[in-house]
Amino acid sequence: MEQNNGTEVTEFILLGFASQHKYWHILFIGFLAIYVATLGGNIGMMLLIKIDSSLHTPMYFFLQHLAFVDLCYTSAITPKMLKNFIGTKQSISFIGCMVQLLVYGTFVTTDCYLLAAMAVDRYAAICNPLRYPVVMSKRLCIQLLGGSYVIGFLNASVNGSFTFSLNFCKSNTINHFFCDEPPILALSCSSINFNIMLLTVFVGWNLMCTVMVVICSYIYILAAILRISSAAGRKKAFSTCASHLTAVTIFYGTLSYMYLHPHTDESQEQEKVASVFYGIIIPMLNPLIYSLRNHDVIEALKRVGKKCFY
Repeated sequence: MEQNNGTEVTEFILLGFASQHKYWHILFIGFLAIYVATLGGNIGMMLLIKIDSSLHTPMYFFLQHLAFVDLCYTSAITPKMLKNFIGTKQSISFIGCMVQLLVYGTFVTTDCYLLAAMAVDRYAAICNPLRYPVVMSKRLCIQLLGGSYVIGFLNASVNGSFTFSLNFCKSNTINHFFCDEPPILALSCSSINFNIMLLTVFVGWNLMCTVMVVICSYIYILAAILRISSAAGRKKAFSTCASHLTAVTIFYGTLSYMYLHPHTDESQEQEKVASVFYGIIIPMLNPLIYSLRNHDVIEALKRVGKKCFY
């Protein structure tokens, strides 16, 4: 990697929230609190599902890994951001930037496919309840999980390799709080048309495939719920999907805005806000969404609480 003046790019400067620098102590405390809550919520969710045998079902198998994936991709960006708030030099090495983008990209993409797998699981549970244990076998669950991780890694690897093969000569200052692909591409003096096309195709394909799986699954689910004669039965069936629908709507909405709208200098501050939402806040919200609105999780918490304190 060389600039026009022949010097090698060895590090990038993360501009972060420079425009809000006078509020850095408030931002640091706020993001630290969110990150601690994210760690506690997602680790707690994983441990609860592992400890309570009543949660050893395909639905909670995927939820356990969703908590793990959320924890991984927010941990790829948040600690460095917190360090930059209190540090004197907001830099990240070239290799560190590559690793951050790879880890973050892998687990964000994996998150998309896990949400789609969870939609398929809800479809099987509501539309084919008698065949549910056979349809959602342990083997199929492992295949769906493994496929999600593989696709996530391949997606991040391909985009990352093409991104960091560019020449960077405009600047080494990234107008973001972590190494994300759009602001990195803005620093290149090489042609980035192919990279933009590749990013759009990959993100568009991943979103289109997973969103279509979710939409199709919920069309069949809605039709099945409407055929249920009792109001109590319809309410119970819908309650099992409400948490997942909430998480899907929030996650895909912010992700689509971030990667599929035109990138301009004026939109970079809005992109930071969107990145904060899906990269830092959503991983904190997911354990709350799946616990506060889920009867099984609440009952499992009560059982574990009784064992621990009585």
